[in-house]
Amino acid sequence: MGDVPALDEPLKKSLGPATAKVMAEALDLHTVGDLLHHYPRRYAERGELTTLSDLPLDEHVTVVAQVADARVHTFNGSKGRGQRLEVTITDGSGRVQLVFFGKGVHKPHKDLLPGTRAMFAGKVSLFNRRLQLAHPSYELLRGESDEAVDTWAAALIPIYPATAKLESWKIAKAVDAVLPSAGDAVDPLPPALREGRGLSELPDALRMIHRPRTKADIADARERLKWDEAFVLQVALARRRHADTQLPAVARKPAPDGLLDAFDAKLPFTLTEGQQKVSKEIFDDLATEHPMHRLLQGEVGSGKTMVALRAMLAVVDSGGQAAMLAPTEVLAQQHHRSVTEMMGELAEGGMLGGAERATKVVLLTGSMGAAARRQALLDLVTGEAGIVIGTHALIEDKVRFHDLGLVVVDEQHRFGVEQRDALRGKGKQPPHLLVMTATPIPRTVAMTVFGDLETSVLDQLPAGRSPIASHVVPAADKPHFLARAWERVREEVGKGHQAYVVCPRIGDEEDQKKKAKASPEDEAEKRPPLAVLDVAEKLGAGPLAGLRIAVLHGRMHPDDKDDVMRRFAAGELDVLVATTVIEVGVNVPNATAMVIMDADRFGVSQLHQLRGRVGRGSAPGLCLLVSEMPEASPARQRLNAVATTLDGFELSRIDLEQRREGDVLGQAQSGVRSSLRVLAVIDDEEVIAAAREEATALVLADPDLTAHPGLRTALDALLSEEREEYLEKG
Repeated sequence: MGDVPALDEPLKKSLGPATAKVMAEALDLHTVGDLLHHYPRRYAERGELTTLSDLPLDEHVTVVAQVADARVHTFNGSKGRGQRLEVTITDGSGRVQLVFFGKGVHKPHKDLLPGTRAMFAGKVSLFNRRLQLAHPSYELLRGESDEAVDTWAAALIPIYPATAKLESWKIAKAVDAVLPSAGDAVDPLPPALREGRGLSELPDALRMIHRPRTKADIADARERLKWDEAFVLQVALARRRHADTQLPAVARKPAPDGLLDAFDAKLPFTLTEGQQKVSKEIFDDLATEHPMHRLLQGEVGSGKTMVALRAMLAVVDSGGQAAMLAPTEVLAQQHHRSVTEMMGELAEGGMLGGAERATKVVLLTGSMGAAARRQALLDLVTGEAGIVIGTHALIEDKVRFHDLGLVVVDEQHRFGVEQRDALRGKGKQPPHLLVMTATPIPRTVAMTVFGDLETSVLDQLPAGRSPIASHVVPAADKPHFLARAWERVREEVGKGHQAYVVCPRIGDEEDQKKKAKASPEDEAEKRPPLAVLDVAEKLGAGPLAGLRIAVLHGRMHPDDKDDVMRRFAAGELDVLVATTVIEVGVNVPNATAMVIMDADRFGVSQLHQLRGRVGRGSAPGLCLLVSEMPEASPARQRLNAVATTLDGFELSRIDLEQRREGDVLGQAQSGVRSSLRVLAVIDDEEVIAAAREEATALVLADPDLTAHPGLRTALDALLSEEREEYLEKG
């Protein structure tokens, strides 16, 4: 990237080694360009005080406020050093207490006189039911000769995402040192696009976002920088789509009167309209001579597996093989069981009693015995097995296919791109790819995260699915509600049904070791998350005594896990106490109730996913979300949202609004998340859609971006090593 030496320059050259080291460690900023793209989170106005009334607990904040009063308290400390300075600051909306102890009292006592305005930075905590900042850093905003006046002479004070080691005003001073280099920034947007949409030039946008004179400056800068992020990302994805259309693939068309027709003829129900529509989209893609790349997303229980199975059968009909990749052994075994059950004698190719058009469906997981594994590998290489279902064991070098035509990946965000790529590399020509996800994704996110995949959505539930009633059980405020929850479980079992109890952790020795390294947030929670082993024991001895209870978690031996799942599916167990291993794909229609302990410790989408395990038969489902969090807490509001809607798309929007963007993109894309600083995937739908159109047109006209050197440079920066790999492989 020789074109932009100024922005590529290491920070230690302009800021000195000490500051550069903290910038690298605390904020992952290494070059002048990194720092210029570290934008202010918000702006405080000189005339307007920041609102103290809604400071978030446990977060590192920077506030601008005025000292209301300051007093020193003396107490019997060792050697007379027992002094505590309490300073109350206000902004008109609320008050916060600052506390300084011991030797640290003298300087703030001199500086922070009533009436003084300053910026304060520290971690918000609760003491005696009042908000406080202990030992905050501060920077005064007054005095003629003060440096602060120069730094904050502007009416709008930028507040940067900061850390305890690096306060916002120190970042601002560092930005001042490198801001002159903004003039060397290479513009990724083609001039025609920039002018056509009335966007500022990049150097101007960088100057305005860091040192705005007016609010209009901020709006202009953000609009321009959003376009950069959306456009560069969409060009990367458009190039991938374009490259895929250049690859050859074998067209796979189902043979008339083949396996697919035989399967459809024995289905005991008709497919929903949605399933038929989505199947047609998939079959049309399979019939072309370049690889299909399709995302199949749908509600929990909307019948994605059925759609995927029909696609696999179509490929087997055409003489190819299909592989389904599942994230866990439990799930691979579950899929194998449900596929062989759905296919019946059609899955018994080459066996006595197998239908004439049958194929073989094999399972391949890491824990299989050597003999079974050898047989499975043989069936794949000879083509005897048309369908294989497995975990990442499918990716190992030893696995060879006769003619791999389709790869189905279940729950895509749990797979590294490398793994999908390794499996795709096993075809003679690139196989078709179908990615299934059970976490419904709002359209904008799908465009940003899975922009290289065409999307099919299943939003209808098949007939015969029952509604699920969900309720929050406030265990701390109303303990009798929890007692009632266990009674409800007994009532369901009394009617011949079964129940799940889900806990956040396992509760064995390894768990304890992890607890020892617990994060500060857990410390704040005081009580560790409830554990499967403890809860199962208490339930068996207490409220659920006499019922047949078993546990299921990820550290059990695979055979034991499979045995427990089998017994539960066969109705030999009443209650399964489990971790989230049951979150996806587990299908026991007789299970009607689920109690989720410490439900506030799970994400919204995860709760929706778990809840989808009940109500899969003809009896209505019940999901109880148990939490000790107080009524007014954000955690409880999240649980109320889950309890009040069954619409997964709506919930995933709520989930995204509450979490940071990075988590969302980070789940699916190793590298791309750090590129989104001003673009919000939920709010900026229009920018993303427009950028996608512009990007697609540009790549079609100039796939190698020969005429757009600035854009190439920006892409290189976005796709540094791992990201390049990510986008190559997706």
